[in-house]
Amino acid sequence: MALSETDNGCSGGEGDESDAIVKTLGGFSESRETRALISGLPEAHGNAVTSESAIQRFLVIMNRYQEQPHLLDPHLEWMLNMILDFVKSEKSPPSLVHLGFKFLYIICKVRGYKIFMQLFPHEVADVQPVLDLLSRQDPKDSETWETRYMLLLWLSMTCLIPFDLSRLDGHLESEGGKPREPIMDRILDIAKSYLVVSDSPRDAASVLVSKFMTRPDVKQKRLGDFLDWSLTTISQTNDQSMRDIMVLDGALQSLAKLFKHGKRDDLLQYAPTILQCLQQKHLSESSQAMLRKLGVKLIQRLGLTFLKPRLATWRYQRGSRSLAANLSMTQPTTATDTVSPEVEMQEREEDYDIPEEVENVIEHLLVGLKDKETIVRWSAAKGIGRVTGRLPKELADEVVGSVLDCFSFQETDNAWHGGCLALAELGRRGLLLPSRLPDVVPLIIKSLTYEEKRGACSVGSNVRDAACYVCWSFARAYEPKELEPFVTQIASALLITAVFDRNVNCRRAASAAFQENVGRQGTFPHGIEILTAADYYAVGNLNNCYLNISVYIASFPEYTKAMIDHLLAMKINHWDSVIRELATKALHNLTPQAPDYMTATVLPQLLPVAVGIDLHGRHGAILACAEITHALYKLGLQTNRTVVDIISPECVDALKNIHQILHDRKQYRGFGGELMRPAMCALIEKLSLSKMPFKNDPVITGWQWLIDDTINTLNLISSAAKDGIMVAVVSALSALCEEYYQADAHMQDVLVSQYVDGLKSPQMFVRCGSALALGCLPQFMIHSKLKQIFEGLQQICTVSQKEGSFTEARRDAVRAISQVFVKAGVLASGSPNSALCSENVAEVFGTLLESMNDYTTDSRGDVGAWVREAAMTSLMDVTMLVAAGAPEILPPDTVKCMMCCLAQQAAEKIDRYRAHAGNILLRLLHSTEPAVPHIPHREDLLSIFPVETVTSLNWNAPSQAFQYITQLLRLPQYQYHTLLGLTVSVGGITESTVHFSSQSLFDYLKGIQDNSAALTAFGDTLLSIFRDNLRNDRVSIPLLKMLNQMLSNGCFEIFSTEDNHQFCVDLLALCKEFKKSKDISKLRACIAVFCGLIQFQGEVRKKVLSQLLMLLCHAFPVIRKTTASQMYEMLLAYEDVVDPDILDDVMTVLSDTNWEADLPTVRSQRNQLCDWLGVPRPQVVAKNAVQVS
Repeated sequence: MALSETDNGCSGGEGDESDAIVKTLGGFSESRETRALISGLPEAHGNAVTSESAIQRFLVIMNRYQEQPHLLDPHLEWMLNMILDFVKSEKSPPSLVHLGFKFLYIICKVRGYKIFMQLFPHEVADVQPVLDLLSRQDPKDSETWETRYMLLLWLSMTCLIPFDLSRLDGHLESEGGKPREPIMDRILDIAKSYLVVSDSPRDAASVLVSKFMTRPDVKQKRLGDFLDWSLTTISQTNDQSMRDIMVLDGALQSLAKLFKHGKRDDLLQYAPTILQCLQQKHLSESSQAMLRKLGVKLIQRLGLTFLKPRLATWRYQRGSRSLAANLSMTQPTTATDTVSPEVEMQEREEDYDIPEEVENVIEHLLVGLKDKETIVRWSAAKGIGRVTGRLPKELADEVVGSVLDCFSFQETDNAWHGGCLALAELGRRGLLLPSRLPDVVPLIIKSLTYEEKRGACSVGSNVRDAACYVCWSFARAYEPKELEPFVTQIASALLITAVFDRNVNCRRAASAAFQENVGRQGTFPHGIEILTAADYYAVGNLNNCYLNISVYIASFPEYTKAMIDHLLAMKINHWDSVIRELATKALHNLTPQAPDYMTATVLPQLLPVAVGIDLHGRHGAILACAEITHALYKLGLQTNRTVVDIISPECVDALKNIHQILHDRKQYRGFGGELMRPAMCALIEKLSLSKMPFKNDPVITGWQWLIDDTINTLNLISSAAKDGIMVAVVSALSALCEEYYQADAHMQDVLVSQYVDGLKSPQMFVRCGSALALGCLPQFMIHSKLKQIFEGLQQICTVSQKEGSFTEARRDAVRAISQVFVKAGVLASGSPNSALCSENVAEVFGTLLESMNDYTTDSRGDVGAWVREAAMTSLMDVTMLVAAGAPEILPPDTVKCMMCCLAQQAAEKIDRYRAHAGNILLRLLHSTEPAVPHIPHREDLLSIFPVETVTSLNWNAPSQAFQYITQLLRLPQYQYHTLLGLTVSVGGITESTVHFSSQSLFDYLKGIQDNSAALTAFGDTLLSIFRDNLRNDRVSIPLLKMLNQMLSNGCFEIFSTEDNHQFCVDLLALCKEFKKSKDISKLRACIAVFCGLIQFQGEVRKKVLSQLLMLLCHAFPVIRKTTASQMYEMLLAYEDVVDPDILDDVMTVLSDTNWEADLPTVRSQRNQLCDWLGVPRPQVVAKNAVQVS
């Protein structure tokens, strides 16, 4: 609504982290189009479609200027005049008038009513026509509210004529002798009637009241009566019914605007009565936020009426506002203007008695600061600022003290937010004297990190955002020397919020406040350098803030400890696990800036928390201990010191004992265990990497137990946490083995046997964990046990499809195979128990290639794709390994099979896996160090995929991928697998994939239409795929759909010139196999192919007709109906199939017969068709046959 002055607070809220970039406009560029739109209104108004279209286009144009409405100013007048010409014309029908006012409202909404209404003509001659037009409107017509809204604004302007309204009345007797109502009463009645409506004209009516009731003649005769009416309306309504809420809204709005625009002398006598009425109404307890806001708005206006309008002489006035002067610090800084004795005397004289009602007003405003809605708090804050500016110094200071009481930890986040807004308002107006800064600044520092836990999350982002606004306003309000004692505190707090706050709005607000302080104050340490790194856009990315920007800021010693202390106090125990983990990584990165502080202070503080009672604190502290210890170890390497030389023995013992304490307290169980297990695994990993001297210590046994127990109990952990825990377990095991088991042969044997046995577990996640554990073992543990490990992994890779539920285990086993062999290395003449060699290379590749054909599906969809993806990655890793170390042991057939499988996957329908296969195919093809040997058609492939496609080709996009991959069809060795992959894409259901894959395939087929040998070879390949997948629905149904498209597009037209071509005969024979199916989708696809095969001459056509006629008596009614429909379309397309003399009869039977009727009825019609078409009537066979003919 154009008139609702919504007070936008600085509320936080979880904002999206994307940068909203607003395009700055240079002027109103659509002037010509707008003129044409307005000129076309007489043609558009009569038709609902054209008028709606004109309104929408005008909305689009105007909405572009919401951010820069001042650009419209030079054009407002001609737009208004053009529209008013239509409105004023007596020839204009009502629909044109209403459409004109809709356009005016759109302009008014964008530019704002206060500016736009001033452009309305307001001559004496305008009063009567506007009043008459408004009187003719229907207040209940919801389609024309814009007309009433704009007319009320127009009437508000005409009320400003400087003549007594009684002069316009003339003779009050009308022609009929009845007295006519005076204009003053007519306007007042209209205003009152529209103050109680439920739509936007209510807001415009309140503007009318504020302009009309402040006229000298009206306020003398009608002001008292109107205020009585308003108070009666307010006292007689409640906020329970929607009708009463609207009435209250109108009355409060009109009073607030009246007290804003009216003269104090006129309104002062009524103010106590109105205040008393509002107090009795208890609006602050209303459930409606808008009523509470209007109550606060009106009360502050009453407060300003009670107080004489004056500028407080005691206020703080800043000298220079020049940024350049502040930065150069050349201009003298005077804190306050010199106050002469005469002014002081004058102030004492003006120190009149403050009415007692003012105390009630301030009390109401202070309550408003704690309201639950931001709009109410913001309005109350502005009221506090306005009223305080008229109070004597002592009373104003009391108000400041009351505002500071909002910052108590007994108060809610709403009170803190309201307090911040009020302080910013007081500071901005110079009403917060520098003497109060020592009390205010510590509260603002607390507000910058204010956060209260509420269940699983927290509140307080709006408080932090408002605190940034306070810092921003202080930068503009005070001289540098006033803020100088607090610079370090404010700078550190703002930077901590800018870098470490969870909410993107708060980070950006803090960055903006810091920037304002650097510019205005010029005293913030290293301000310009930090601003360059932590600007508005840089702080948008949370990871960048924690891991990069924080390190740069901490390199300045003024901020180092403050940042570390904040992470310790507020972030490692944060409710959001993402923040906790980022905080611990940030501590790792900050350790080189203050290693002694970390060792002497931070670690001793963290260790008690790591075994404390708070779950989040325990999780964060354990991760922080791990990260800091590892960072200290890396620092020690530079000075040849071990980690135990840096960390005290007490800390080392405490780190070692964490596991035992958690185990004894049973804190690895349940929900808490989901956080403790990965945290402890991270600690195990980092302490192992830090080479802690724990060899042969009992703690190693405890750590190993935790890793093994986590693998064995993975099935008890929630699915969301499983992947993260497995990554942590694998990392911990790898580091633990590397550091502590190198000399322990017994432990090596035990672990390998244990994990190989785990591969046979009935629990799927134990299999997964065991496979990944084997994959992460260090080289010295694999060395002499490679055969045992590979056989175990191979066994779960090659399980039968009845064990399809172990898909994740197969995926992890495939990953583990490549990890194990990459660590073991390749040696052509080596032993299969210690390396990849000529004896086991075929077996390894065979296992991985077999996994490329895993198409397991379950309720989650194509889960076999996980295994295929892992197999592709593993094949690439192992191939690169062999090509680099012993290319001679790589069999050519294996490479051919691998490249063909990759080509097949690169032609399939799922974008992600197609992209994965395509990228691997190109990497193997273009790899030079090492070069992969034996790639079939290498030169042809290089011409299809030049080296630039490695980076430029987007395999995820069907529009790009298929035009490349279909070119492989012309390479004999790739044709079968590429076509097999394309079959699934062309016969799929995803529109974009089907479109681009079929288009590329048909382009290829068009290119070989004149090449009989190539087309025959393609046909043979197609038949081979058909034969091989006859019982495989994943391929056969898409293949039938693809065949239908090919036949419809005439791809095999060359075969139709020859009777009984072998391709057609074989294809028909294969299709006949499907006729026995009970799968509806398969039968439908088969019918479509039969209808396509009718184009071929000779015996094939007769057999096809015979099959179609048999399907007309299929056991399934839906199949009979589909067959008849498809045959009808077929006969329209291929007119030579039936003799023209009987064509009409055949078509009539096909279209008019109810093919879903019972079989005997249908069979007689079918037999008639057989006779006409010269096809023998099918004979009825045994009753238990699938098909009854």
